[in-house]
Amino acid sequence: MRKVIAKFTLTNYSDIVAKQLKVLKGKPRTVEVEALVDTGATRLYLKPSIIKKLGLAKTGTVNSRTTNGNRERNVYAPVKMEMMGREGEFAVVDIDEDVPNLLGQIPLEYLDLVVDPKNQCLRGNPEHGDKLMTEEY
Repeated sequence: MRKVIAKFTLTNYSDIVAKQLKVLKGKPRTVEVEALVDTGATRLYLKPSIIKKLGLAKTGTVNSRTTNGNRERNVYAPVKMEMMGREGEFAVVDIDEDVPNLLGQIPLEYLDLVVDPKNQCLRGNPEHGDKLMTEEY
């Protein structure tokens, strides 16, 4: 499969809440991001430089299995992700600066997006037409 790169907007979710509470006078911190779509990854993984631009607070750690073995990674406060007319809030896990940001399976499933490897892009889940849908069983 060839690489699929996704572009999306991230906003510091704590800033959004602070703005709603009228504690933040300016605009919430927002960045445009590109990430490699990796269906073998679980979460949203961002480089430290992006985490710093967003001003995300560390909330804990998580053990992460990588191609180079297990590793402890930092977890950060959530961001609001906006992509293809869809949005969701996701905690962030850091990744090394010298590797691409990664968009993993949990955000893809939440946003009801699937990989179209032939056209090297993401699409809305064809089983749900062009509409975002959640599933409950």
